[in-house]
Amino acid sequence: MSKENLFPIFKDQKVTRQDRENRLKQRSRVLWFCGLSGSGKSTLAIALEHELHQRGFLCYVLDGDNIRTGLNSNLGFSDEDRTENLRRIAEVARLFAHAGVVTIASFITPLESQRQQSRSIIGEENYLEIFVDCPFEVCEQRDVKGLYARAKAGKVAQFTGRGSQFEPPVNPHLRVDTASESLEESLAKIVEFILPHISPQDGAAR
Repeated sequence: MSKENLFPIFKDQKVTRQDRENRLKQRSRVLWFCGLSGSGKSTLAIALEHELHQRGFLCYVLDGDNIRTGLNSNLGFSDEDRTENLRRIAEVARLFAHAGVVTIASFITPLESQRQQSRSIIGEENYLEIFVDCPFEVCEQRDVKGLYARAKAGKVAQFTGRGSQFEPPVNPHLRVDTASESLEESLAKIVEFILPHISPQDGAAR
């Protein structure tokens, strides 16, 4: 089937994104966490989901564990597969945004071109980039999943920061320094930043 015969479901739908946001009393956005493995992305994403849930927001975390084991289980870790992995994730996040959900995406996203691709797919107005900044050496010391030790032993090919490049974000919406900040401090900064973006425009109480 050619693309000329495909029609985006958003085009003439009767229930609009605005309808869903009004029902949920929130504005949907995609929070894109990027940073090295072990920088604290997943920990912050999960903590943020709990915090926003307690405040009455409908949100959902997308990360490597729930994407790579299902939707993208056919992809490897070459540069091409990593870019395709992120492209698919961005498309899913875009759908979530149209459903009115506050989406928290937690992925290394090592290249600026990949972040630009995600921003382009999701939409500039929906995409909020959070750089979880932590030096390679600190992440290596933490080595939460044992990946740094495996990479050092040559058991992980193209490991980001060692055999594969990580380009720090050029202009993230927010940067948190998890090498010097506590989890509570970084989370507080993120919550303060995000609330104005996802709270109802009319300021109605949740």
